Amino acid sequence: MEKSFNFPTEVVELPSRGLLYPQDSALASGKVEMKYMTAKEEDILTNQNYIQNGTVIDRLLRSLIVSKINYDEIIVGDKNAILVASRILGYGKDYTFEYRGKEYTVDLTQVENKPFDESLITPGVNEFKFQLPTSQVDITFKILTHMDDMSIERELEGLKKINKDSSPELSTRLKYIITSVGGDGNKSKIREFVDNYLLARDSRALREYIKQVQPDVDATFYPDGGPVGGVNIPFGASFLWPDSGV
Repeated sequence: MEKSFNFPTEVVELPSRGLLYPQDSALASGKVEMKYMTAKEEDILTNQNYIQNGTVIDRLLRSLIVSKINYDEIIVGDKNAILVASRILGYGKDYTFEYRGKEYTVDLTQVENKPFDESLITPGVNEFKFQLPTSQVDITFKILTHMDDMSIERELEGLKKINKDSSPELSTRLKYIITSVGGDGNKSKIREFVDNYLLARDSRALREYIKQVQPDVDATFYPDGGPVGGVNIPFGASFLWPDSGV
């Protein structure tokens, strides 16, 4: 008789709690079920083609997610939570890394989701209001999704083909983040505003505000054990390749 195997799974609580997704989206539940990493996923992690074309992480996460979701819809902060969970399910909770010449080990199960103000969110709508402090222009913006990130990467690659010295990553991302300017959601006008009228101090203020309202994991650790001088846990090459020696 053929023996069947049941793979253990875990449920990951998304930092957004599902509030930014359309109500008919599976992600609106605020949870994603994931399976433990197997040899199949290790094959993905060591696939040189995936590594070279930059798709290895997304292929891994797609393979580990059991829930029937639309991966393109995932916002960046929720994807970070899934990434941390995949590391725990694959290689355990302890993550050792080097910071300023000293080795540290953190317990990834202690990484919590950042608190955020739910009153700023209309359930099912990924859009926020903000007034640029210097120009006093009212804008709306959204939290970027995986699909947005892929579109930004393709646009940047195209720009580099035209001018190899071009590096407009910040302005390009802002063109995708901002959804309306002064009540006008025309994409060409948003792009013109970012290129010609968005003041540097307003750009900085907007980016700082996005950090405050964006659902994400709190990946802060304190090298000296205290609350001062916290830095982000480095999700570098060794995060998903702990035996790589990188």
